Amino acid sequence: MGCVSSRQFHGGDDRGDGKPRRRPSSNSLKRLVSSSSSKRHEELEEEYEEGVAVAATSSSAGRRAGNDASTARLIRKPPALVVEAVPALLEEAATLAVGVVDAEREVSATTGNRKRPPADVQVNGVAEQEPRSGGVRAEGEAKLRTKDMPNGVQGEHVAAGWPRWLTEVAAEAVRGWQPRRAESFEKLDKIGQGTYSSVYKARDLENGKIVALKKVRFANMDPESVRFMAREIHILRRLDHPNVIKLEGLVTSRMSSSLYLVFEYMEHDLAGLAATPGLKFSEPQVKCYMQQLLSGLDHCHNRGVLHRDIKGANLLLDNNGILKIADFGLATFFNPNQKQHLTSRVVTLWYRPPELLLGSTNYGAAVDLWSAGCILAELLSGKPIMPGRTEVEQLHKIFKLCGSPSEEFWANLKLSRATIFKPQHPYRRCVNDVYKDFPTTALTLLDYLLAVEPGNRGTAASALDSEFVVFFL
Repeated sequence: MGCVSSRQFHGGDDRGDGKPRRRPSSNSLKRLVSSSSSKRHEELEEEYEEGVAVAATSSSAGRRAGNDASTARLIRKPPALVVEAVPALLEEAATLAVGVVDAEREVSATTGNRKRPPADVQVNGVAEQEPRSGGVRAEGEAKLRTKDMPNGVQGEHVAAGWPRWLTEVAAEAVRGWQPRRAESFEKLDKIGQGTYSSVYKARDLENGKIVALKKVRFANMDPESVRFMAREIHILRRLDHPNVIKLEGLVTSRMSSSLYLVFEYMEHDLAGLAATPGLKFSEPQVKCYMQQLLSGLDHCHNRGVLHRDIKGANLLLDNNGILKIADFGLATFFNPNQKQHLTSRVVTLWYRPPELLLGSTNYGAAVDLWSAGCILAELLSGKPIMPGRTEVEQLHKIFKLCGSPSEEFWANLKLSRATIFKPQHPYRRCVNDVYKDFPTTALTLLDYLLAVEPGNRGTAASALDSEFVVFFL
């Protein structure tokens, strides 16, 4: 059971005919739209090559860490909680099981204009037919350069039904999987639209299950765009946890330049619920959500994965209150025992830790823990705690609330731009004063998660052992 039955908030999600009720009038669907940042895209692309190597070296260690005694604790489902019903102002939040990054908060996406496939998934039982663009496809495939891979691998993938434009660039991401046929899904509703992707609520015609389809379009099957998506697929396939969204399959066609990612369907997202007028989460609810968030993060970190965009819009909820971490478009592989050069241009601004704002490229799991601390304070206070408009303003808000970093921190940072943002007068930490009405155990956990210096934030596992969370279990 989850934290709360979301039907207490929403009164059910379907009308009985498989079609969702009217979409909410809130801004929740805007969070599904992604923006483009070519520079950040290039930085993420550089990471991918290094990240695959890191994934290979850390794979066995990650599995051992994930199978220890703590695993049993991580997968326990929290008991159901009873909460007050909220005003009927809250409309149905039909949210997909994968989000594309927030367009208004400076996040990353793939690049280029996309061509739609000649034959699409069924819409209310009728297949969409579109003109073929064979010339464009052929030209795009001609530009691809085959990466080094073992003899026979490419032929094996093509024989399995994967298109050549995908296997020549991202063979490792689909290894061992069989593609699903587009005709085996029926679209029920379009629930998200971005520059380079669309998201649909759909029905799997083979088993009747409701799923979310994320359709990604590639410009002339551009190899770098394909590799960017392969990175997310590769990461999702490594993860398997009740509090992490599950990639259930892929749908593609040899004749199209689009790829569908099949996800389990989730009705709501945490940001959408938190933005509901008159709704305030109870302390037991907050404990429950934080326990699930930290459990999911612990699994990711043990598997050598940094999420790098933890925020309410990427924390999905079903009608039973089960929380799942979603949208791994900015995620990367990491090894805590190996120095890596990563991009600092990640994490939505309000949830971005100070080391990234200062330009650090050598970081680890602490970036996700800072974001989790922002979520904790936001759930208890009912509003975002540091809504900066620029990076400079965001740093100022962080220092004003959490205090100035130590001289040792500035010395170890070794970044030229860091001195520009160093406060002339040190700020005193005032987290406990500002949030004195929070439960004492919550303040203790918040004090760790919002430590200005990343080395003081602990780990997701240690956060799970905090009194605020452990007393809930």
